Amino acid sequence: MILLPFSKYQATGNDFIMIDNRNNIISKYDTKLFAMWCHRRFGIGADGLILLENDQMSDFKMVYFNSDGNQSSMCGNGGRSMVQFAKQLGIIQNNTTFMAIDGLHKANIFPDGLVQLKMTDVSEVQNQPTHCFLNTGSPHHVELTKDVANLEVSKIGAKIRYSGMYGEAGANVNFVEPIDENTFLLRTYERGVEDETYSCGTGATAAAIAMHYTKQTSQHEIHLQVLGGKLTVQFTPTENGYEQVYLTGPAVKVFDGFINYQA
Repeated sequence: MILLPFSKYQATGNDFIMIDNRNNIISKYDTKLFAMWCHRRFGIGADGLILLENDQMSDFKMVYFNSDGNQSSMCGNGGRSMVQFAKQLGIIQNNTTFMAIDGLHKANIFPDGLVQLKMTDVSEVQNQPTHCFLNTGSPHHVELTKDVANLEVSKIGAKIRYSGMYGEAGANVNFVEPIDENTFLLRTYERGVEDETYSCGTGATAAAIAMHYTKQTSQHEIHLQVLGGKLTVQFTPTENGYEQVYLTGPAVKVFDGFINYQA
């Protein structure tokens, strides 16, 4: 048994347990243990757990697990938090390139502490009568609605997520309401967490692109007001889809700690 150091970070209320695993101390197959650490009653409490590991092609590798303990697809807020964690460890300064499950990502830490993360290009947006579907590193259902503030996101989101519409894996579900030409309210139900979260980075990215694609806005810089604060998404529309996609927002350390771990 060892005392394993960790850091807790949050990015617009989306919170993560960060562990330096460059020495491969942690087994990536201990699903039950990761779920317990993320549990808000019996563990540290978080929406997800992220391992920082060595990578031959970049500064580091990000390995992301949802709060159910399962390894998952890209997490935008987690990626921005991981960049701050890498700086805390002295691996980087204010600019980096790192590897995630969906490929290489570039990121910058600005003087005001905001972190800008380059997201994956989006080549396809499926526009349906009631919603859009697109993949921004994770699959997202995006639905334009009214009175988002009073929506039963957990109930309605779960119904869509488990409807079979997106196969066994399901999708994240986003509800969007316009405020003005380039500002939207956003609430997101996340698979893996199986509940509404205060923020979702890939969801904000998906919502911004979907609003542009469906002509709800003509702007290329979109502000998303989420439960945990504000995120900004920038992109360049091209004949191949959306490129130069950037997600910007705060990522802040909450505390450092230790937890018992049987290596």
